[in-house]
Amino acid sequence: MRATLALLCVALLLSCTGGAVPPGRLTVGLETGPLTLDPRFATDATAAQIGDLLFDGLTRLDDRSQRQPHLAASWETPDPRTYVFHLRDGFRFPDGQPLTAADVKATFDSVLDTATHSPKRQALEPVERVEVIDPFTVRFHLREAFAPFLDASGLGILSAPQVARSPTRPLAHPDGSGAFHLVEFRLDEHVLVSPNPTYPLGAPHLAGIDFKVVPDAVTRLLELRRGTLDLVQNGIDPDALEWLRQQPRIRIVTSPSTTYQYLGMNLRDPQLRDVRVRHAIAAAIDRHAIIATVLKGLAVPATGLLSPTHWAYAPRVPSDAYNPERARRLLDRAGFPDPDGDGPAPRFRLSYKTTTVELRRRVAEVLQEQLARVGIALDIRSYEWATFYDDIKRGNFQLYSLAWVGVEDPDLYYLAYHSSQTPPQGNNRGYFRDPVVDELTEAARHGIDAGERRRLYEEVQRRLAQLLPVIPLWWTTTVAAMTDRLHGFELRPNASYASLQDAWVDPPPGRARTPSAGAWD
Repeated sequence: MRATLALLCVALLLSCTGGAVPPGRLTVGLETGPLTLDPRFATDATAAQIGDLLFDGLTRLDDRSQRQPHLAASWETPDPRTYVFHLRDGFRFPDGQPLTAADVKATFDSVLDTATHSPKRQALEPVERVEVIDPFTVRFHLREAFAPFLDASGLGILSAPQVARSPTRPLAHPDGSGAFHLVEFRLDEHVLVSPNPTYPLGAPHLAGIDFKVVPDAVTRLLELRRGTLDLVQNGIDPDALEWLRQQPRIRIVTSPSTTYQYLGMNLRDPQLRDVRVRHAIAAAIDRHAIIATVLKGLAVPATGLLSPTHWAYAPRVPSDAYNPERARRLLDRAGFPDPDGDGPAPRFRLSYKTTTVELRRRVAEVLQEQLARVGIALDIRSYEWATFYDDIKRGNFQLYSLAWVGVEDPDLYYLAYHSSQTPPQGNNRGYFRDPVVDELTEAARHGIDAGERRRLYEEVQRRLAQLLPVIPLWWTTTVAAMTDRLHGFELRPNASYASLQDAWVDPPPGRARTPSAGAWD
């Protein structure tokens, strides 16, 4: 019924008129906008995805989630506690100044400064100091061997003068040496970027990109149909995809991703601190039904943080299958009997925080219905993105659902589950504490041998499956809807917009029209 009403709304709205898209400029529709673009502070997925176009790191991920040279032409490790990076010449900031080792040092020093309160600091904790050897050589001294350091070397670099202007607070208008420069950033409205004609890895073909925040799902469909949006990635309601496939001049592309959706729980809560309650909630959730009905098959049930394509993925970790009878037994054993049998009175109530995005609300309603079958009443509370995310970062919730986008080094297990990583600085937002997980994740981040790290992370995954600090839901499928004026856009496993550097609209003479990579629907 919702889908029918939505399509009727679209049909009515199609009579509206819209402004023409400027020649050569691409317009991308976003569900939510970034909270900040400063790479020292940005933690939301949208900021990271746009940031790939604005900022360069010493290294960058390839499509297999392996670190490759980027700003650094090469690096060497004379010993396990020393990394020396040799920078390429030719990267410049918008004011024309070259990016040098001094800018690298200033950016990393700012993150490492405890006064900055950067959320990136924990990932760089073992860095003792950063040393400029010459304008294009920078040396990192680590206190101890630290296997995930290369992952942290992807931090976007700001110029030293920018850092000096705002050493401990996010810049309102940060800019890097990337393929695009920031023109305008209006919170909850849009991010406008222009091409960097001097970019040493090849100037972009686009005349600019306007990342436009369009919170309403129906409006995004309307603007795609009308051509005032050229691209929407992971912002299309699955119910609307069939209708969208029938529209002229629009194509849909899908691809597997590493994005991991999970149900977060506050383990300080008197009910949720009991592991039997957590497993009962997991057994009460029919993930296959949600994927089939709400997500229209555009996801795969997840067993944990790491997808099967990841080098540290453990394939034989047990997970809670849908079993409402088992859920009821676990709740009884945990001391929460059903007060009236099959009657309406719940065993207890929990609040579930989500965003105002319609798809997220529908998922919440299905979870509410499924948990009610085992006697848990779920109160849904929806908020605008900024308010919701701020509450989650502060640990102000009972239940919520979020996604980890672009999972790279499995050191994320340390950052998300080690007892030292609780809010406000860390990502252990559920206040999970386990000495075994602490020991395993510490050993894995300080080991160098890849085989030993894999073994340790397999143990971590098995331990977390037993203690269940969060409930794995699914790995999502990346879905992009685009108009036929866009060419060369390729889907990435981490949903980055980096390939827009090589994309074009209204191809110039002599340029072949090639389809975007991914699976054609």
